[in-house]
Amino acid sequence: MITKAALRKSNQSERKLDGLAYFSTGLILAFFGVLSVAQAPVAAADHEIAGTWQGTLRIPATAEHSALDLRLVNKVSRANDGKLSVAVLSIDQGGGELTASSASLQDGIFKYEVPAIQGNFEGKISADGKSIAGSWTQGGTSLPLLMERATPETAWTIPPVLTMRPMVADANPSFEVATIKPSSPDAPGRVFGVRGNHFRTIDTTLTDLITFAYGVQQKQVAGQPRWVDTDKWDIEAQPDVPGAPNKQQLATMVQKLLASRFHLKFHEEARGLSVYELTVAAGGQKMTAGSTDPNQLPGLFFPELGSLTAQNSSMQDFANLLQTTVLDRPVVDHTGLKGKWNFVLKWTPDETQFPGMGIKVTPPGTLADEPPPLAAAIQQQLGLKLTEGKALLRVLEIDKAEKPSVN
Repeated sequence: MITKAALRKSNQSERKLDGLAYFSTGLILAFFGVLSVAQAPVAAADHEIAGTWQGTLRIPATAEHSALDLRLVNKVSRANDGKLSVAVLSIDQGGGELTASSASLQDGIFKYEVPAIQGNFEGKISADGKSIAGSWTQGGTSLPLLMERATPETAWTIPPVLTMRPMVADANPSFEVATIKPSSPDAPGRVFGVRGNHFRTIDTTLTDLITFAYGVQQKQVAGQPRWVDTDKWDIEAQPDVPGAPNKQQLATMVQKLLASRFHLKFHEEARGLSVYELTVAAGGQKMTAGSTDPNQLPGLFFPELGSLTAQNSSMQDFANLLQTTVLDRPVVDHTGLKGKWNFVLKWTPDETQFPGMGIKVTPPGTLADEPPPLAAAIQQQLGLKLTEGKALLRVLEIDKAEKPSVN
């Protein structure tokens, strides 16, 4: 399903933001599945770390969710050249493969990091080499985690990762079954989710759905009655074609849903709008290449405010996320970069960002360790530039929209 992990900062709203990013799952371990690490050589004296370790991460109850136990497995090995390799599985969540940036064992302290979900583990191995007492940290939250060395008798059964075959490329799917209901007043925040071929939204306006389906920014939707921007809906829908849809097939199904259930009609006009332009900086891009699978959906989510993780994201995916969630105007991709990319972006938001998300952003302070503003962070960390400009863009002028019958 598509969620963003909870946003938690002491100087910001305590409301959870499950926003417009794509295709991640879970609570603390959002988008967490199998992780492979290959990093620095370890000392010969630290060879006892090799083996299978398992432990239960206990996530306390909050206003948004009940208490949850997640079983984690770390498979640690060492190559002939002395490098540590770690495979980490969250066996109660399933999921795909993630890559971590570091793993080390020094003076009995075992560490590894998972940039894709901005999480890390650090623990001290016991004198008898049978346990590692430490903590898992993610999104500003740290939880105790005790890992114990597994034996053939105590090792947990690891279920296979089930994947759904992609929908055939030439399919023109519709939602066979779609349930639409008004959102609960205490909904946790915007969610667009896909699990397999099941589509779900929470707390989404018709404007949200239009921008998602047609790849436009809110300012490219005009002429709508007020309720289109204010009334919020939860949707559960299942395609009439087997297989997991790609991004375009998903957009097509949502377009058809808007026409059939909201009776949406519009015409397009070209208008000059203020925009942000995304280009490649002089030194070149600094991201790493993602998956080459054309059917794999992107993963974009916020572990915390001002912290974005992207997996298998095209530049258009990134621009769409910026314009629908972070910024107040369209973002035009002029990078010329093809393919998909992985990156982590950290910045200090200002009060103009995250409009309409129900979060009050505190103006940036002067702390020495604060990340830079968004434009500077994009250039320093990604090798891209975000600049203001003007562009002639399509605008969807709404001719008709009706509230759907609830079912």
